[in-house]
Amino acid sequence: MLVWLALSFINGSMVHTFLRYRLFYENPRYIMFICMVVNDALQLSLVTALYVVSYIFRKIHTSVCCFLIMTAVLTTRSTPLILAGMAVERYISICFPLHYSQMCTVPRTLLLICAILILTFTPPITDLLITIVNEPLSYFNSTIFCDHPLLFRHPSIYYKNCVFDGVYLSFVALTLLYTYCKIMLAAQAASTSLVSVKRARNTVLLHGVQLLLCMLAFVVPSLQAALISLFPLMSLEIRYIFFLVVYIIPRFLSPVIYGCRDEQFRKYLIRDLVCRSQSLTRVRSV
Repeated sequence: MLVWLALSFINGSMVHTFLRYRLFYENPRYIMFICMVVNDALQLSLVTALYVVSYIFRKIHTSVCCFLIMTAVLTTRSTPLILAGMAVERYISICFPLHYSQMCTVPRTLLLICAILILTFTPPITDLLITIVNEPLSYFNSTIFCDHPLLFRHPSIYYKNCVFDGVYLSFVALTLLYTYCKIMLAAQAASTSLVSVKRARNTVLLHGVQLLLCMLAFVVPSLQAALISLFPLMSLEIRYIFFLVVYIIPRFLSPVIYGCRDEQFRKYLIRDLVCRSQSLTRVRSV
């Protein structure tokens, strides 16, 4: 909970800085960044709530669990696609700088975000529809341990999600690899060592690390179940370690990659934090 509170404060500060200055929400790069921050904050809050509920209540109402699981799945699957969009934006800014203003506009960025939401909302909706068809209505009035395989337990759901996850994660991985290689070629072709090219290359590389960490979320259930079966007395420790590695660390990287590495955003973020601390000091003194 302390880690969640700390990350929520960081993400909230970044959203506040973004909304306060017009130059950010007129820039496609920062629009996609803040979508990543909001998505990660929501995903982290939902996953933390599910994690705490599983310890305190064990079982909750199935309909409530359904809402929490579907929203958590939506935000989890959105992250890799937003990473791909941010990598493409960096690729265009480096390889097509003269056409950047025509290719990367605010309306196109918002359209891309809507397409990502529709694409990632489709699997949980189909999970729900398959469950409604194959389960009695009394199923949604019962209580359940809130876990995706226990909630959506029809065998076809598992195979459908395996196919979907494999296709779209492969697409994201190929997109990151392609943009990274193109940016590397642009860096080699440059007559001088360009700081912007190096920064874009490192950013896409960090996106690749984020993607690898995000992909762990899709293999963790099987690996976690296998480890718990081997070490049943350490089940709580195993779940906690996977929770930190798979859900906490990737959510921490997002603000670091843009919020701290981006000079312009960092300058305004520090300014806001300093102003806020000074305001609190004045209130306390009064």
